[in-house]
Amino acid sequence: MPGSWTQNLYHAVFSTKHRLPTITPAIEERLHPFIGGILKDLECTPIAINGLSDHLHFLARYPSTLAHADMLRHVKKRSSEWIHATFKDMQAFAWQEGYGGFTVSKSALDDVAQYIRDQKLRHQKFDSLTEFKELLRLNEIEYDPKYLE
Repeated sequence: MPGSWTQNLYHAVFSTKHRLPTITPAIEERLHPFIGGILKDLECTPIAINGLSDHLHFLARYPSTLAHADMLRHVKKRSSEWIHATFKDMQAFAWQEGYGGFTVSKSALDDVAQYIRDQKLRHQKFDSLTEFKELLRLNEIEYDPKYLE
């Protein structure tokens, strides 16, 4: 019997270029649903999308035919193009190169989704770079600090 049965869950984190606080509340209000639409167009199921003025998190279920890098390339490219077209004063907006990506087990799905939904509360205690370094540490991902700034 041919077929593929998968449960692919992915938590992605990426920052604005130079971690500049360029995502205003007016942009954020429309950006999160737009990114959800991009994910749906890629045959993903968005589960949680949130962030702050300098970064964004999303959690999505994605098909086995879609590579992580392709998913992130589409989300970042298409959302950046949309910001440029929709907010004329944001022509300099860009996402930082690269991203953090973390596979998520079904048993951790609700906790990771809540973690993403609680971003604004979480960042009352620490900045996005500190959070990102902690995510890398918790997931045992080695990195060169010069690429995080």
